[in-house]
Amino acid sequence: MRVYLLRLFFIKSRRLHYALLTAALLGVFGMVPSQAQVVTAMYPPMQSQEFRVTLLGTGSPPPVIRRFGPGVLVQAGGKNLLFDSGRGVTQRLFQLGVKLGAVDAVFITHLHSDHIVGIPDLWLTGWLEAAYAQRTGPFRIWGPTGTKAMMGHLEKAYEWDITHRIADQGLKAENVAVQASEVSDGSVVFQHNGLKVTAIEVDHGDLLKPAFGYRIDYDGRSVVISGDTKPSENLIRRAAGTDLLVHQVAAVQPELLKDPVYQVILDHHTKPEEAGEVFSRIRPRLAVFYHFVLLGTAKIPPLTEKDVLEMARRTYSGPLIIGEDLMSFRIGRDGVDRILASTN
Repeated sequence: MRVYLLRLFFIKSRRLHYALLTAALLGVFGMVPSQAQVVTAMYPPMQSQEFRVTLLGTGSPPPVIRRFGPGVLVQAGGKNLLFDSGRGVTQRLFQLGVKLGAVDAVFITHLHSDHIVGIPDLWLTGWLEAAYAQRTGPFRIWGPTGTKAMMGHLEKAYEWDITHRIADQGLKAENVAVQASEVSDGSVVFQHNGLKVTAIEVDHGDLLKPAFGYRIDYDGRSVVISGDTKPSENLIRRAAGTDLLVHQVAAVQPELLKDPVYQVILDHHTKPEEAGEVFSRIRPRLAVFYHFVLLGTAKIPPLTEKDVLEMARRTYSGPLIIGEDLMSFRIGRDGVDRILASTN
């Protein structure tokens, strides 16, 4: 009798173990709702007429944890707009408490891999029915010439995943459909409820055309995101007087410039002193550095963000800060304020 009871206990324990394991796996892979899939927002809820900008990623190709790939979230007029989708953008959105499926539109500055490598994750993970995803309607994306072709190839690359999730999980095809558009200089590419996005062609090098920055206007306030560029007269003209200017920067130790590889990279970006001159002409209420391209070697370490700030101060004395991942700003009538993360 004792042996029988022991066998019965082990059978029931094994079944319970399998049941718990299955439930855990289902939760992880987004097939059933789970409290673990929901994250509390880092920042206070959006207020009526609020215009908020959050740096999701401020890095470049090096796969460092502190600075994920380039991405900026702009929230205004009831919309969530994403500018570039670099490495880790989905994780940063999750940290903010923003559902992946709640991103209404994506705007790409150019097609270098560090600016687009996060697109498949955002597109396909945002399609799931899990609490952190739940897109309804197509994945809407704007970018330079080549964006439509890129998205078409991604649809082919992930065809197996898409068709099998539709058949196996009953996911809706309309929520994974792609709506891709290509932009041109000065074109208003998005408008909704007083929110307007305008494309600004910038200069990322003679062989890397076209590349774009974007100006976002809402209720008499604005933010400009430079994308990758050398000092650009077109950007300066179209960004004049903006409230918040989010601008990339690149720097390298002088001794490395003897190597043409480093010189070529630097020639495609804005150096700190050049950025200061750009800021002096645009005169934003606040300038923020992002997309740091700081080059070095094992023997010659890269310059630091502090070095970059000091170099920019040689040509600019206005409001300027070093951007960090998940740094958030509120664009108000009287200025731009940092939003402090909740301590709860």
